[in-house]
Amino acid sequence: MSIPPLVLASSSPRRFDLMREAGLQFVVVPAEVDEEHEVSAPVAELTRSNAALKAEWVAARHPGAWVIGADTLVSIGGELLGKPADLDEARGMLRRLAGQTHEVGTAVCLIHGATGQRREFLERTQVTFKPLGEKEIGHYLTLINPLDKAGGYAAQEHGEVIILKVEGPYSNVVGLPIERLLEELQAVGAV
Repeated sequence: MSIPPLVLASSSPRRFDLMREAGLQFVVVPAEVDEEHEVSAPVAELTRSNAALKAEWVAARHPGAWVIGADTLVSIGGELLGKPADLDEARGMLRRLAGQTHEVGTAVCLIHGATGQRREFLERTQVTFKPLGEKEIGHYLTLINPLDKAGGYAAQEHGEVIILKVEGPYSNVVGLPIERLLEELQAVGAV
C-alpha cells in the first residue's frame, strides 16, 4: 500500500523549512483564498477557520493527497496581531509586545479529499519579550522583514534580540507545530 502524497497549502518559507527539516516529502500548493481577518474573533476560531479554508481549497484540487493547511496568529490581552501592513505598524506591534507575555496560536487542518478524512488541532505557545526601547526595536527591524510575520517578528530570525523566554512548542512560534503535526500524520498513516 502506497502512502498518499503530502501537500502543504502554504507558500510560507518557514513552514516549508520546518517540514523539510523534519524529513517530510511534500509539495507546495499555496491556497488561493482570502483569509478571514475578524479582529474581534477568538484566536482559536479565526485560526481554525483560516487553516480549514486553505486546506479545503487545495484538497478540492488534489483529492488523492493529504493536505496541510495552517494559520498562525499572535494575541495579547485579547488583541489579535496579524501581519503588519507596513514598518510603522510592525514597530507598533513590537512596542505592544515589549516586556509582555503573549500567545502564539497555530491551527492546523489535515484533509484527505478522496476519503473525507479530516483532523484539526490548535497549538498554543506563550512567548515573553524582553523590555524593548525604541533603539532596540529599530535595531531589530533592520535585521528582519517583519511584514510577512504575525506580530511583526520572527523567533527564528534574531529572536534572541527580543525574546526572553518561550513556553510551549518553539516550532509553533515559527509557524507550524511540527512535533504535533508529525503525530497526526502518523496517526492517519500519511507518513
